[in-house]
Amino acid sequence: MSVRRFLLSPTLIMLVPPLLWGGNAVAGRMAAGSVPPLALAFWRWFFAFLLLLPWGWPRVRAQWPLVRRQWKLLAWLALSSVTAYNSLLYVALTTTTAVNATLVSAAIPVAIVALSWLWLKERISPLQGGGILLSLAGVLLVIAHGDLTNLLALRLHAGDLWALAAVVSWALFSVTLRRFPSGLAPLALLTVQVGLGTLFILPLYLGELALGHGFTLTAKAAGLIAYVAVLPSLVAYGLWNKGVADLGANIAGLYTNLIPVFTALLAVPLLGESFHWFHGAGMALIFAGIALATRRK
Repeated sequence: MSVRRFLLSPTLIMLVPPLLWGGNAVAGRMAAGSVPPLALAFWRWFFAFLLLLPWGWPRVRAQWPLVRRQWKLLAWLALSSVTAYNSLLYVALTTTTAVNATLVSAAIPVAIVALSWLWLKERISPLQGGGILLSLAGVLLVIAHGDLTNLLALRLHAGDLWALAAVVSWALFSVTLRRFPSGLAPLALLTVQVGLGTLFILPLYLGELALGHGFTLTAKAAGLIAYVAVLPSLVAYGLWNKGVADLGANIAGLYTNLIPVFTALLAVPLLGESFHWFHGAGMALIFAGIALATRRK
């Protein structure tokens, strides 16, 4: 295998999105208190869309008849990914740590398998069922912060629950993309996805402003917006869409288990976050569940 072919292989390319999304969680946590969550989500995708237009719009125009026929599907893909997932994650990061939020998000592969069973009627083997239960136990351990009495008393952190809602949103997006391929070229799909997703965030952002949650454009705020607008947005989403098309939703979803690993490597030195025993135990349960749930037989 040539070096070029190796570097462009789907298995290697799919390592990039979780690294960039781990950095996105750290940036979202850094923004807490200085840039409101919906403002961060809106300006992230607004600037990403502007940067994408010169290359993406010609592709969209070339496939405009297909875009018009598929507008409902494309709107749903944009709503469940760009709008819902990112807004929910940034809201989560205002009250929970980056490590916690991404550990909860590590349940995405299992959520995809479970949703594929419910929606696509794909058979779940006993091993996969056990994997779903193991991952669920890991998520509950993280959400309960190692004390299961918190679950019984419903003393849960709001941020962790928002992160769990983001998991459901991303699973819906991934399974929809697999079940109903848009037929669009990857760049055309990304352009439409980002454009519609940004449009759907706008009324939410205006509502946030109406409630008095504005922000001052400091150097820190500008730097965070610039980072999330380019790397976790354009680069990561483009590679993710290609990976789902090449590998399928279940296999591509497996790569998301690297997000909490990359997040912890970044958050501990950059944010001073602590890595507790329940993080490690929860990660072990989630990863063990993923290993079982994503087995084909």
